[in-house]
Amino acid sequence: MAARETHARPTGARHEALGLHPDDLLEMYYHIALARAIDERMWVLQRAGLVPFVISGQGHEGAQVGVMWATDRTRDWLVPYYRQLAACLVRGMSARDLMLGLFAREGDPSSGGRQMPAHWADPRHRIMTTSSPVATQYLHAVGIAYAAKVRGTGELVVTSMGEGSTSQGDWHEAMNFAGVHRLPVVFMVENNRYAISVPTRLQMAVEDVAVRAAGYGFPGVVVDGSDVLACYEAGREAVRRARAGEGPTLIECKVERLTAHSSEDRQEKYRPTADLEAARSKDALVVFKHYLEQVGVLDEARYTEIYRRIRAEVNDATDYAEARPMPDAATVGRHVYAEE
Repeated sequence: MAARETHARPTGARHEALGLHPDDLLEMYYHIALARAIDERMWVLQRAGLVPFVISGQGHEGAQVGVMWATDRTRDWLVPYYRQLAACLVRGMSARDLMLGLFAREGDPSSGGRQMPAHWADPRHRIMTTSSPVATQYLHAVGIAYAAKVRGTGELVVTSMGEGSTSQGDWHEAMNFAGVHRLPVVFMVENNRYAISVPTRLQMAVEDVAVRAAGYGFPGVVVDGSDVLACYEAGREAVRRARAGEGPTLIECKVERLTAHSSEDRQEKYRPTADLEAARSKDALVVFKHYLEQVGVLDEARYTEIYRRIRAEVNDATDYAEARPMPDAATVGRHVYAEE
């Protein structure tokens, strides 16, 4: 982001106790709002038949930005899952990068146009490529964290998934290995209460995924995913523990899924209207904006400027990606088979 003027710091506000400057708050809000705007544009493009598929992160953005803000964006790793559009923006990916992946065009940093949308990756920003089978990213994250510990690099890894993926054996294996070896990894579970159409009560016999961390010997914490500052605080403590050699932390962010599971799903068939309305009332984009207004950080002029920039970025990214050529068919075997 471009440099901003320094704003007066209101006394007694929550962000002050967390060591966050008003400029941090504005940048955090910008990333949440940008992620939402990109996501909404992706749905428009899909419904217009211009791109094949969308899997949305709407409602998850505040939790991702909050936790990721506590990491070192130059040396730490992100092993994402398909809803982590906002996390990838915080790590350094641009709107153009994300749109190139959506359109599967030449220059896409995630896969060179070879993977379906929402499989985020960017080696420039230490974002490891997303694996299609759910829960495998936890194992990949643990492998990176183990290597970091053995080499003594001081790096840590953040990885995330939805609560439905915790039913997979890979999740438990990764948690166990990380606990035994006290690895520098921050596990996130973005619990939006629906594994596609299956509610949490049919997924597990406990109310909170976080309680399972105790079985693997490290803390599990539950945080309101609509409270960006609470997510930042949980992320900061998890990062501190990892850096100090105290091992993993599981952060369960209770988030809202504001859209269907994907563009191929109709959530109205299994979610009551009242449930959807309640979810929208807890949208982190709205909740965080209200906080910033309350503490005098966000006013009408700054709000207008942020959205002016976002509209320009999203329009530019859409036009840029759509105009790029498709990948050369002659390179279809690249990174699949050994080359001379």
